[in-house]
Amino acid sequence: MKKSRLFGTLCAAVLSLVTLSSQAALVSVLGGQAVSDTDLGITWTGNANLADTVDFGVTGINADGTMTWDKAHEWIAAMNTANHLGFNDWRMPTTLQPDASCDQKDFGTGVGFGGGCTGSEMGHLANIEGVNSDGGPGAVVLGLFSNVLSTPYWSSSEFEPDPTDAWTLSFNGGDQRIGGKDSFNLVWAVSSGVSEAPVPASVWLFGSGLLGLIRIARRNKS
Repeated sequence: MKKSRLFGTLCAAVLSLVTLSSQAALVSVLGGQAVSDTDLGITWTGNANLADTVDFGVTGINADGTMTWDKAHEWIAAMNTANHLGFNDWRMPTTLQPDASCDQKDFGTGVGFGGGCTGSEMGHLANIEGVNSDGGPGAVVLGLFSNVLSTPYWSSSEFEPDPTDAWTLSFNGGDQRIGGKDSFNLVWAVSSGVSEAPVPASVWLFGSGLLGLIRIARRNKS
């Protein structure tokens, strides 16, 4: 009876671990160099300011990794040419227009801006997953990302009423705004290809122990 209870407990533990793993929205992949968002089916670079250290041969990037919107497109193109981390479909994240989830709607078009925006890919990361630059629940606690900064990040989406502007999002409060394309902001690359998340080592450990108990139980029974 004790063995059967122990067997059942281990089974429940393994199933619990597998379930928790499958429910995790943000999963570290590629040795921690990227993070997959299983909610949206996209993959972010683990370093939120990769351009600060890797320019892929592109000139005109500031020493802190900031760049203009056009330069950001050039950097992304060079990143794909380099097949960074085995991907060649890197891009800037997109912004939904209009976004009814935002707490403000203005600019004469009804488009959403301000805090609370969740319709954009960065808005989802900041305001649903809680990734932020201030050390609160997010990048620091999750331990998945590095160099998440408070400087706004570029979106690939132009501001539709004025193509000289593009959308940005700050991970210091999750504020979504527009900025002139000639201003200097950061770039956080995302890929539409999702890497398969490895099963945590703890699951394999429990599984191995479970198999061992099954073998013992069979030997005792015989």
